[in-house]
Amino acid sequence: MLVDSHCHLDFPDFADDLAGIVARAEASGVGRIVTISTRVRKLPDLLAIAERFPNVYCSVGTHPHHADEEDGITTDELVKLAQHPKVVAFGEAGLDYFYEMGSRPAQERGFRAHIAAARQTGLPLVIHTREADADCGKILEDEMGKGAFRAVLHCYTGGRDLAMQAIDLGLMISFTGILTFKKSQALRDLAAELPADRIMVETDSPYLAPGKYRGKRNEPSYVVETAKVMAEVRGVSLDEIARQTTENFFRLFGKVPAPAAA
Repeated sequence: MLVDSHCHLDFPDFADDLAGIVARAEASGVGRIVTISTRVRKLPDLLAIAERFPNVYCSVGTHPHHADEEDGITTDELVKLAQHPKVVAFGEAGLDYFYEMGSRPAQERGFRAHIAAARQTGLPLVIHTREADADCGKILEDEMGKGAFRAVLHCYTGGRDLAMQAIDLGLMISFTGILTFKKSQALRDLAAELPADRIMVETDSPYLAPGKYRGKRNEPSYVVETAKVMAEVRGVSLDEIARQTTENFFRLFGKVPAPAAA
């Protein structure tokens, strides 16, 4: 069994094919899907999808692109919304200095509010960080000093230093189809180096389709392709990568019920 720990089933790309997407994922051995929030105010759309499909869960949070739009959403509000049984994580929140669609102060405020919610509830935080390694690392160190929280750096494309800093802080690292791209040798080298109990796989679909699907709409069933490359670079079988990444997922996303065979 594999898990797609990060996708966006509420995006328009999936609107006409949602049942087929979930069915194809299940047929490919993807037993759980987490559809990730980018706007707290659109949580009802995510919940409608999660409630429709038994194996689909969701998060609640504000993507850094929308940090100004949702500036001022409090930790208490996030905690309250996470009481829904299908909400299993916070985020994605963090820092994006590549596009800078959200102002840096608003991104940081949102990031810290989401960390506080994760700390308060024990639910994991899904972290988005792009071209912001130094500031992300500083915030993680500062906030971990206030009290432990659980998190994953999703769609990891940052440097080795931030990855190892995150590992030292007890966090997870998750990889997408970018791992399969020809230009991603440094990322594959990092994926080979990380501890086995800290790695996960995801699609971030509808974006970043792996390998042979490059240029097409991505979907949760394609997480298998990322897992294959992960297995290759780590010198283990696909079954072993599926076992390890799935165990890691359920350890982090403790609110998601694991099947008896997992």
